[in-house]
Amino acid sequence: MAETRLENITKVFTEDDGGEIIAVDDVSIDIEDGEFLVLVGPSGCGKSTTLRMIAGLESITDGVIRLGDRVINDIPPKNRDIAMVFQSYALYPHMTVHENMAFGLQESTDLPGDEIDDRVEDTASMMGIGELLDRKPGELSGGQQQRVALGRAIVRDPEVFLMDEPLSNLDAKLRAQMRTELQRLQEDLETTTVYVTHDQTEAMTMGDRVAILDGGELQQVGTPLECYHQPANLFVADFVGEPSMNFFDMTLDGQGETAALTGEHFDYPVGEMATELAEGGTEMILGVRPEDIELREGTPDGPHDVGVTVDVVEPTGDENIVYLAFDDEELGSVDSETFVATVGGMRTVQSGDRLVAHLPEDAIHVFDSNSGQALRNRILETAESKLSRA
Repeated sequence: MAETRLENITKVFTEDDGGEIIAVDDVSIDIEDGEFLVLVGPSGCGKSTTLRMIAGLESITDGVIRLGDRVINDIPPKNRDIAMVFQSYALYPHMTVHENMAFGLQESTDLPGDEIDDRVEDTASMMGIGELLDRKPGELSGGQQQRVALGRAIVRDPEVFLMDEPLSNLDAKLRAQMRTELQRLQEDLETTTVYVTHDQTEAMTMGDRVAILDGGELQQVGTPLECYHQPANLFVADFVGEPSMNFFDMTLDGQGETAALTGEHFDYPVGEMATELAEGGTEMILGVRPEDIELREGTPDGPHDVGVTVDVVEPTGDENIVYLAFDDEELGSVDSETFVATVGGMRTVQSGDRLVAHLPEDAIHVFDSNSGQALRNRILETAESKLSRA
């Protein structure tokens, strides 16, 4: 096994009229040996193109890709010791499961037939498809076809697995089951895996680290919780999390204890935090995640309380997603400042309720309005500090 390194890789496509489209723009990522890295982002962000460059299916306009101490830019795909699993499964319909799984080994190695058969049978048994080896893809369910596609990659024992949205064709329940199986499989095999998805749930639950792209540019690389709680910029904060983080356009006014973020509907005192925030100028965006907003009955009586009226409630079972309108808005109006909170599913909240929303100071995020860069992220207590007070 070996570390995989992307060094300033760029991919530019040339259109028929001579124009250029930059699909991937100067992306650098170090992928540790045995790591499960998820490339995530909206459609067209460059994640699949990045994966295809690693595989050798797309040429690199600029930059270097290393596998261990080898530069693999110009090495043909079949010689890169990389196995790829596609969204469409890409199984040969005229071949049996056994033949599909054996084909790559037959074409790229000099292994004797009996050893190939042993590998295929062992892998099929591990994937739970041992009894399907004589069937053809048309006789299999979507989940079974996905297992065959994964088995075909595993049987090669590659240095790196590449997976391009391999679960997107499965129904929701089977997709959740396969996420768990893929994680367990990767831990058992200890093979470096680069996984592409647009589904942030997959990214958050599966990856050791997540690389978030937008418009071909790398926005942040970190653990799922780092990207969630300490987003590098406004895009990451908005993209990661469902429901999304709430954002309010604010202006920084005053200094010292009297400093506050002032907005159209409420002011938010920040006190000495203003010194830290002032590095970003005066125009800012205040962010707070729905689960951090505390809802209670009564009237606002604290510096970080806001009077609200419940607009819409969406019960999901374990929680209620509550859409809130500021008290100075007409109930039911559509406004960019309407925001969302979540409360426990056993709590009764109804449309028209007048409540107080408390935005805790240790849970807020602040971003520069112009650059979108994070000026301040929420405060996270470490496990050690919690234990020390127990």
